[in-house]
Amino acid sequence: MSCPDCYRGALLTEQPKGVTSDVAGAYFAAAAGQNPSTTTAIVLLTDIFGLAIPNPKVLADFFAENLGCDVWVPNIFVGGPPVSPDFMLMPERAGETRSIWTWIKIIVTQMIPAIPALIRERPSVADARITDFMAKLKAHKSYEKIGAVGYCFGGAAAIRFAATTTFNSVVIAHPGATNVAQFKAMKVPCSWVCAEEDMIFTKALRLQAEAEFSGRTGKDSFVDYEFKEYKGTVHGFAARPNLDYPEVKEGFEGALRQTVEWFRKTLFA
Repeated sequence: MSCPDCYRGALLTEQPKGVTSDVAGAYFAAAAGQNPSTTTAIVLLTDIFGLAIPNPKVLADFFAENLGCDVWVPNIFVGGPPVSPDFMLMPERAGETRSIWTWIKIIVTQMIPAIPALIRERPSVADARITDFMAKLKAHKSYEKIGAVGYCFGGAAAIRFAATTTFNSVVIAHPGATNVAQFKAMKVPCSWVCAEEDMIFTKALRLQAEAEFSGRTGKDSFVDYEFKEYKGTVHGFAARPNLDYPEVKEGFEGALRQTVEWFRKTLFA
């Protein structure tokens, strides 16, 4: 499932420093820093635009440098991302409204034409590709711990994979379609990056997620967790920020810090 907000955002301007690897064509950002880790890695699960835009590659480079570990970005849209980057609209601040004509434009020019591709690249298909990529990665590398950070479409995938032993820890940024049953199935530490306004991961749904994890306190099913909301932001801000908006820039940078600190705590401590 996608949404109007999934089509919004801006391109990051940095030039990616990594390479396209021979592991299922994934983007690879090598561990940087004075003491790079050879035992820990991060897998970045992209939003609906996949590797067609530079943003996930730039984010991978940032995490490789600031965490000192390898970062991989699998190509989960083998047939190409369901939505063309040409359809990207600039993000809005929380509290802004759109006219009926804007909604019509989004539906007619973006959502309806994307339906066949969205079906082709549906979550079950993407999950199978992620599973295949992880098998190839583990055959290629002997990491002891692997974390996942997912944005939008990839955030929903991170939730589903958190019900397995694929990853040791996850960061979930403004996820796509999800539900309470998936929250209940999660069994690894999880950090949630939340927008102030999100038409998919709504406040009501977020409160249900929070209730699920707080309700495990003192039980064998408890996992470490956190939820952080960034004021003035909307769905997509952690992956496709318009840095001209101060509140969006602040939220984007906060999401980066949150991700780095969470993985340091749960994978490197």
